[in-house]
Amino acid sequence: MKRVLLKLSGEALAGDKKTGFDEATCADAARQVKTLVDEGLQVAIVIGGGNFWRGRTSESMERTKADQIGMLATVMNCIYVSDAFRTAGMETEVYTPFVCGAFTELFSKDKAVKALDEGKVVFFAGGTGHPYFSTDTATALRAIEIEADAILLAKSIDGVYDSDPAVNENAVKYDSITMEEVLDQKLGVIDLTATIMCLENKMPLAVFGLNEENSIENLMKGEFNGTYVTV
Repeated sequence: MKRVLLKLSGEALAGDKKTGFDEATCADAARQVKTLVDEGLQVAIVIGGGNFWRGRTSESMERTKADQIGMLATVMNCIYVSDAFRTAGMETEVYTPFVCGAFTELFSKDKAVKALDEGKVVFFAGGTGHPYFSTDTATALRAIEIEADAILLAKSIDGVYDSDPAVNENAVKYDSITMEEVLDQKLGVIDLTATIMCLENKMPLAVFGLNEENSIENLMKGEFNGTYVTV
C-alpha cells in the first residue's frame, strides 16, 4: 500500500483514563506511524471525539448543537496528536471543513494530497462539517477523496465480533469478513452511511486494537491480529 487513512478512536487515545489523553498511548502511536512514514507510506488520520464528548448520549441538547461540539472535540484531538507527532519528528498538517482561525487549514483535496506527497502526516479534523454525520462517515469520505488504498480502523477492541464482547463473553472474532456480511449482520463496525460508501467505492478496512503492542506496525508488516473487512 502507498497511502492509508488511519482512524484513531478517541476513547482508545484516552487509555485507562477513559477521558482526555493518555500521553504514553499518543506517543506510542506517533512512534509507530513514524516508522511507517520513514519507510515511505503516506498516512492520513481521522480521530474520533469520544474521549471528550458523546453527543448522542446527551438528550437534553438539540442534535445539531451536540454534533457541533463533537466536531470541535475532534479538532482538539487532532491538534494535540499532531503535536505529539511533531515531537516524534514528523511534519504534519491539520485540515478542517470549516475555518478555525490560525489553528488549522481549510480542507482541500489538492492541498491534502500535496502534503501527503511531501511526506507529511495529514489530519482531517471536524468531521464532514455537518451535523448528523459521524467521524466514521468523515473517515470513509476523506479516504475515498484522497484515493487511499485502505482504512486502518484502530479501536478500543481488537477486531470485529459477531456480538458485543463487552456484553457476550462468548462473542466470536472474525479474522476476515466481507462488507456485505457486515451490512447483512448489522455488526456496526462503522456506521451505515460509512459502510455503504466503502462498499460502493471498494474501500477495504482493517480493524484492530490500538492498545495492543505495536499494533499499527504489525498490521503493515502482515503480523495482524485484527479483522480484515474486504470489498
